[in-house]
Amino acid sequence: MAFSPRRRKNNPFLELRIQAVSSTIIILLLLSSSVSLSSSQQEQPPLSIHDLLKTRGLPAGLLPKDVKNYTLSETGLLEVHLEGPCLTKFDTMAFYESVVRGNLSYGGLTGVEGFSQEELFLWLPVKDIIVDDPNSGLILFDIGLAYKQLSFSLFDDPPDCKESSGVSEKVAGKGGGFAAQR
Repeated sequence: MAFSPRRRKNNPFLELRIQAVSSTIIILLLLSSSVSLSSSQQEQPPLSIHDLLKTRGLPAGLLPKDVKNYTLSETGLLEVHLEGPCLTKFDTMAFYESVVRGNLSYGGLTGVEGFSQEELFLWLPVKDIIVDDPNSGLILFDIGLAYKQLSFSLFDDPPDCKESSGVSEKVAGKGGGFAAQR
């Protein structure tokens, strides 16, 4: 007796069910992969303030290393909290208050508060920091009385900032006006 395989009749309902189950599995796999992608994107740590500055066309070294945290609003208001008031040097002495604020846009930090530079024995507030042309290698500081062009390379690396003892009162106009005593 020869044994021959039996042919099954095609069941259209069974085929539809198999297609529905396989479609459901594919949809579930796609959904789970998109959920895992979005959750992995959320787990990435936020940019450091120095990396944020670079993404906005500004040098990382505009702010010192000792940044505790920062906030950036949807309108571009940047508020940076430092460990405390401190001094550093670029081309001249620079003073940072414990909170520095400004409006961050591509190539600029405008309406700056909490950052001053010493010019001819006077402490002048830095009002705006602008990079008009990134290819020029220059950065423009508005210090109220004048504009100052500095080399972009002065701000490549975030500077070390030394704790300032008593300078904040002198910069703010208390205890001796704007003239800083050394």
